Amino acid sequence: MSPLGRGGSVAPGLPLAPRAAQPPIASFGIMNVNLNEFETNSENTVRGTEEQDNAIWRRYNERSSLVRQYLQSDLSLHLLETHQKRVELLKKCCYYIEVLPTFLILRDQNLLALPTSIFQVIDPWKFLRVKKLGRSQTEIHLQLLTHLLEELQQGREELVCYVETCDMVTFLSKWDLIEQRMSDLSKTMNDFLSIQVSRRLYTKHRLVSCADIRGSKIPDIRLFLCAKMPVMFDRNESFAHKNWAHLKWSTENQESPHEQYELHFKLLKRGTQAEFGHCGLVTRTTNTCVVQGLLPDRSYEFMIRRAEIYTLVYELWHDTITLTTKANTAEDRST
Repeated sequence: MSPLGRGGSVAPGLPLAPRAAQPPIASFGIMNVNLNEFETNSENTVRGTEEQDNAIWRRYNERSSLVRQYLQSDLSLHLLETHQKRVELLKKCCYYIEVLPTFLILRDQNLLALPTSIFQVIDPWKFLRVKKLGRSQTEIHLQLLTHLLEELQQGREELVCYVETCDMVTFLSKWDLIEQRMSDLSKTMNDFLSIQVSRRLYTKHRLVSCADIRGSKIPDIRLFLCAKMPVMFDRNESFAHKNWAHLKWSTENQESPHEQYELHFKLLKRGTQAEFGHCGLVTRTTNTCVVQGLLPDRSYEFMIRRAEIYTLVYELWHDTITLTTKANTAEDRST
């Protein structure tokens, strides 16, 4: 018999069957999204990025412009070329020791005040050591100028490379290095300019003894290393004829009426025994000379220099010129 009675009621005495568990009903809340605020934040982010990029770009332009300005002014190519010519000119100069004072006032046995040349009381052996010191200082001076100029030229190439080949990020990342390099180059330029000034020579020993000046007060002798511009031929005013040649020379803004010059000449091509040893030396106090007795249709080398004096310490270069005499014409050979 079915446990259910009529009408579907539960039969008495039987427990009720449990109901099947019902799944929970999901409840979703509504999300309140502010689209205007989202758009504003996005715009601020974009605007901030653009401002940062613009600031970086401005910094790059300012710093690269600073380097370019330095390259066009303090380290310009024209300026370095001028310094290069200056160093080449200094290497051709003659260097002397200038002694001050040039004269002393000494008293003789009759207490008469007589002017005396400073070289009459200077110990010649001590002065010879001073001349060796002057030569060494001149050589160091010229080597240092060459070295500093090479540093300036190399430094300029490095800065040009930074400006022209580096991208913005690389340039800004190396800015501390670039700034330090410009500072070092500025110091190098100052050193380069300062050592071109004539400097005083110092010696450990007195050049004058008390006995040489007969009890007078020992003077304060000052020694300076000075340069004289090289003597150079005037190529437009120097020429050769059949048996003579006209030579003219000059110095750069240092014409002296008492300067003495030596003109050396020699035959370059010797074809016969008669031509052997055809050379000579002419001394002049002017800046022109006519050399006679040359052979026709021959090439001669002429060399000009200042006559050597006691205070000369360094002379490495002399100007030379080659001139060819004209050949004899048929009329000259017939006579």
